Amino acid sequence: MNNTELRIGDKSIQLPVITGSENKKAMDISQLRAETGFVTMDYGLKNTAVTKSNITFLNGEEGILRYRGYPIEQLAEKATFLEVAYLLIYGELPTQDQLNAFTSGVTNHTLIHEDMKKFFEGYPQRAHPMGVLASMTCALSSFYPESLDSKQKDEDVDRTILRLIAKTATIAAWSYKNSVGHPVMYPQNRLDYSANLLYMMFAKPTEPYEINEKVVSALNKLLILHADHEQNCSTFTVRVVGSSQASLYAAASAGIMALWGPLHGGANQAVVEMLQTIYDDGGASKENIKKWITRFKDKTTEQRLMGFGHRVYKNFDPRATIIKKAADDVLEDLNVKDPLLDIAGLRTGR
Repeated sequence: MNNTELRIGDKSIQLPVITGSENKKAMDISQLRAETGFVTMDYGLKNTAVTKSNITFLNGEEGILRYRGYPIEQLAEKATFLEVAYLLIYGELPTQDQLNAFTSGVTNHTLIHEDMKKFFEGYPQRAHPMGVLASMTCALSSFYPESLDSKQKDEDVDRTILRLIAKTATIAAWSYKNSVGHPVMYPQNRLDYSANLLYMMFAKPTEPYEINEKVVSALNKLLILHADHEQNCSTFTVRVVGSSQASLYAAASAGIMALWGPLHGGANQAVVEMLQTIYDDGGASKENIKKWITRFKDKTTEQRLMGFGHRVYKNFDPRATIIKKAADDVLEDLNVKDPLLDIAGLRTGR
């Protein structure tokens, strides 16, 4: 089937049928308005594909997630974040030489301009780290004005990509340091990407910092699992801003802003705040949790159960299975006891 027929009144038009990389079918309606004067309405873009892409495939009904054809379970188990980043950007897993060059490129760009420290000093301690991260990411375009040239050569674009991946970790860590009032820690090029991020986040100049390999492994998996997820809110935002030929830094900054919202990446924060509210109301007892579950089920209240269920994954989220094991390993190794985790993990029945 190469076309499908659409009838509007007594008029009939042919809509081309497109087959995606995973054999998904789509009707191309790009000429609909020109030929009929009609447009389509699709709230939330639930039924609308905005581009053809071979990057990510997910099947929410069957709990499938693949990057460039590779199952997410395989990548999380065997790959590093930078390998997966290379795969997503360039379409194939790197050879060892390609990975060495890519890793070296990222490592050599981890420092941010020293003048940017003045920006951090200007933010109040209570500034939200996501706001700081977005602002500082956009500010990178001021330090690399060549990125504003929409006609850059491929090697210049590659350099901007390396800078963005490298400096995002530094900016994120320094944003956290600003929020807790600690001095920033400069990146250590002897460490891999995940270990370096942890070092910059949690090391202190007053004492040595010991790298915990289980925590590094868990973070590496988290970065892989969150590297891409089809045309979600933040990815779509980056595409829209980038379509104007704005710099990569500006597009990424806009994506961070979109990710900030509690109905997207900010749901992580919303979950912690919800768990804290439950605990403050009556502790981690089963009785208190049952009471709150009843509230969540009551449609006459405004109480929302955050972090349970997914708009796309109707069966199960394959990422959750992977990260649960990693989280269990970390919590056991660190001997963490937290009542909020008890609330999140207690079974109280339906």
